[in-house]
Amino acid sequence: MKVTKRKRSVVPVYLIALTWLIATFLFGVKTVTGYGVTAAVSVLAFFVGRLLFPDQVWEEEAPQPAPEPEDPEVAALQKERERAVSELRRLNENIADEEISARLSHMEAATDRIFDHVLAHPEKRSVVRRFMDYYLPTTIKLLNQYDRMDQLGMGGENITAAKDKIRAMLETVSAAFDKQFDSLFRDEYMDISAEITVLEQMMQQEGLTGGIQPSGQL
Repeated sequence: MKVTKRKRSVVPVYLIALTWLIATFLFGVKTVTGYGVTAAVSVLAFFVGRLLFPDQVWEEEAPQPAPEPEDPEVAALQKERERAVSELRRLNENIADEEISARLSHMEAATDRIFDHVLAHPEKRSVVRRFMDYYLPTTIKLLNQYDRMDQLGMGGENITAAKDKIRAMLETVSAAFDKQFDSLFRDEYMDISAEITVLEQMMQQEGLTGGIQPSGQL
């Protein structure tokens, strides 16, 4: 895409300055009339200069912004997040069981929070690697199996037993998703604990605790 460039000539401005310089040194601008005449002449000189030395105008290709480098792993995480959340939502809409629906809503929110935190802190990807590579896809696979059996509209010993197992498993999986999200803050917990320990020890050494034992001490 081409853009129009314009460069104004400085000659008209110089002509204004030259007009005042000549009027001051040759004629002396000391009266109101003299100022008025000089101002009028300088304006005329400016417009004459604009006619004789017009602006330079040309077109050139606009520079294309360099594409921002994209981390392939971050892009893959974003795609996996969209796929997993949309699949959990679809399953929630398909499965009529209210207990399972509540579990799925909770798991969908937990999954979204986990991905959101990891996308904001890519250095924590290793913490949830097994969750993303095994726990989450396996859970979705089992829920799809439940959905297919549920759509059959008929029971049977094996079908009923399989559905009961999956329903019972969801309570454990839902809690595991919460623990996985909590594990992302392990480093923050360690940092806070260390800072509190140092703070309490320093206050104790300075006699500022008033006999109160620091946390963790009997």
